[in-house]
Amino acid sequence: MNYLAIDTSGKYLTVIACKNGQRKVIFEADGALQHSVRLMDAADEALRAVALTPAECDFFCAVTGPGSFTGIRIGISAVKGFCEGTGKPALGRTSFEVLAYNAEGKALAAVPAGRGNYYVCGFEKDKSICFPPSYVGEEQLKELAKTFPVYAYEPVPVAYTQADPAAGLMRAAESAKAEEFGELGAFYLKKSQAEEERLAKKG
Repeated sequence: MNYLAIDTSGKYLTVIACKNGQRKVIFEADGALQHSVRLMDAADEALRAVALTPAECDFFCAVTGPGSFTGIRIGISAVKGFCEGTGKPALGRTSFEVLAYNAEGKALAAVPAGRGNYYVCGFEKDKSICFPPSYVGEEQLKELAKTFPVYAYEPVPVAYTQADPAAGLMRAAESAKAEEFGELGAFYLKKSQAEEERLAKKG
């Protein structure tokens, strides 16, 4: 299938365009605070590289989180715009799935969440979830690492395999089943720091 896939959930930026099996991957390791500036230019560059127009895409994919609150919204908004303009379906993939598709077997996807905490999710070899998405501290992460091989893009305080977000996104997008297409929504496991502070002030 022809598609455009976008990941702005972390400090990196990934854009993949695929037409008839020919792919153009744009990966920028340090795109933090630049997603809104770079995304559409990167999408245009990727589409042009494989001579693909938005109208020719069979679907558009966005990574829905968890990760950067602002980055997640940027990617989802862009994909919703493409879908609205072309009438094509949307595919949501989580940050966990992007990490897990780097693994051949079981995997614990781990995403740093700040303040010594982590977003984690465990997967079987077939990419079914066997440990539910959770917000954990360092000690619980270390316990989970005794059971699962850990995959992460950024450093975590346990032995881990360095994941490739672009390769993971490509595999996650291309593994899509018909029933997985639908409405996009941000996947947050906790409130943002600003929301938590606002709630704390309200008591």
